Amino acid sequence: MRKLSFLCSILLLTPALSFAGYHQDQFPQPYQAQLIQDFEKLLALPNDLTQPENQKQNAQEIIRLFKQRGIQAQLLLPENDHIPPVVFAEWKVPGATKTLLFYAHYDGVTPNPEKWTVTQPYHPVLLSHSIENGGKPVTAEQQYNPDWRLYARSAADDKAGVMAILGAISALKATSTLPAVNLKFIIEGEEETGSDYLEQVLKANHDLVKSDDWIIIDGGVHASGRKALIFGARGDMYMDLTVYGAKHPLHSGEYSSFAPNPAMRLAKLISSMQDDKGHVLIKGFYAGVEPLGKQELAAIAETPNVDRQLKAQLGFAREETTGKTLAEDNNQPSLIIRGINSGAVGNAAVNLIPSTASASIEMRLVKGNDWQKMADNLMQHIRQQGYVVLDHDPTDTERARYPFIAKITMGTGSYNAERIPVDSPFAKWVIKAVKSASKQPVVIQPTDGGSLPLVAIRNATGAQSMSIGFVNYDNDQHAENENVRLGNFFDGIDTILAIMKR
Repeated sequence: MRKLSFLCSILLLTPALSFAGYHQDQFPQPYQAQLIQDFEKLLALPNDLTQPENQKQNAQEIIRLFKQRGIQAQLLLPENDHIPPVVFAEWKVPGATKTLLFYAHYDGVTPNPEKWTVTQPYHPVLLSHSIENGGKPVTAEQQYNPDWRLYARSAADDKAGVMAILGAISALKATSTLPAVNLKFIIEGEEETGSDYLEQVLKANHDLVKSDDWIIIDGGVHASGRKALIFGARGDMYMDLTVYGAKHPLHSGEYSSFAPNPAMRLAKLISSMQDDKGHVLIKGFYAGVEPLGKQELAAIAETPNVDRQLKAQLGFAREETTGKTLAEDNNQPSLIIRGINSGAVGNAAVNLIPSTASASIEMRLVKGNDWQKMADNLMQHIRQQGYVVLDHDPTDTERARYPFIAKITMGTGSYNAERIPVDSPFAKWVIKAVKSASKQPVVIQPTDGGSLPLVAIRNATGAQSMSIGFVNYDNDQHAENENVRLGNFFDGIDTILAIMKR
C-alpha cells in the first residue's frame, strides 16, 4: 500500500513530464509501474458473468480507480439486481463545447482454467515475450519493455481498454493538462453476453450520458500491426438447434439400420446451410445488406493484405469463403457453428446411437440485416429440409407424427449491426487525431469482424460511435492464455490522449 501511494505521488506531482507524443516504451517508469500495478489488481478480480457478486467488485474497483485520479464516478444500476452495474464517470472542462463519451467493458468470457498453460485466468503474470516465442516471467522491479506480455483473462478484452482510458486520464493529470472536450465514461459489465440491459440503463439516465459522440475502446490492431480505426461493428444472432432420434440411446449393432441417428441428421442439416466455397445457402441470407460507399470500398482496398501470413500462422491452407480477403469478409454476414454435441468420442465412445444431437449456431450480421428476420430465414430453411420446428422437446404424440423434428432455442443478446460513413465529420475528426499520434499509417475498417452494442447506443442516445483497436492482434481473447503486449497498451493510451486533447 505504501509503495502504491508513493508511486501515485510521483505520478501526480510531475507536471514537467509530457506524455503526448510518447510511444510504447517512452513512458516514465513510475507511470508505468503504477499503471501496471493497478492493471494487475483489476485483472485479479474474477469477471465471469455467472458470478454477479464478483462483477460488482469489478465495478467498485473501477469507481475507486476513477476517484483516485480525481474523476467523479458512480454506479448506474439496472432494475435487475443480477445484472452487472454500469460505471459512469465525468470530467467537465471549463469552456469546452463538445462532449465525448468513452466506452469500455469489464466483463470477460467464462474461462476454462484447465486449458490455461501460462497462468490461471485470474492470476496475472508478466512474461518477457509471448509464450509461443519463449517468454519467461519478469518482475515489476525491472524496466518495462514494450515486448512484455501481461497474461490473464480480459488482459486484452477489455480491461486493457478500461486501463488505457484511466492511463490517459493519469497522464493528463500528471501534466496539469485539461482535455479539449468534456469527457464522459461508460464502463459496462455485460458486453460479452450482448449488453441486454445497456440500452435500458442509457435511456433511464439520458441526460446524464448525453454526449456528441462515443469512442469505443475495445479491439485489436490490424493483423499487419497497424492501428485500426473501426467505424462499424457486426451484429449477432444466436440459437441452439437440437434434432431427435429415439427416446433414449440404442445399441448400435441392433438398431443401426433401423433407428434414426440424430448425429448424422444434424451433420446433413448443417451441411445444407453452406456450400463448399463458404457461400451460405439460406434463402434471403444476403438480402438487405446495405452496400458500402466509395470511401468504404477504397478503405478496404487500401487495407494491408496479410491473409497468407495469417493462414500460415493459424495453421490452415484455405480460407472458408474462397475468393475474398478477410477485410472483405468482415463486411458480409456469416454463419458459424459454435459447437456440436452428440454421443461421445475417443475413449468415452460406446456402441450406441445417440438420442439427440445439438449445435450452437451464430450469425454475424452487417448493416441492413435484421437479426429476427435472419433467425426466421434459418428456421424456414430447416423446415424446407423436411423438419417440423418446435420450441420444446417433442411429446410422444409429436414423435409419432413427425419423422424429422428440430427444436430451436433462441439465445439472448442478439442485436443488429451499426456503421457510420468513414467520410462523416466525426469520422474525419477522429482519423486526423489518431494519425497525429501514429508513426505508421492507420488502417480504416468500415466494419469490424466482432460485435459491439453500437445499435443500443444509437437507439438510446442518438449519438454516433466508432471503435479504436490497439491491443495486439494475437491476444487470444475469449480463449486460454489471453494476453496484451505492453507496447500496444501504452500506444493505446497515447492514441486516447491524442483524441482527448484535440
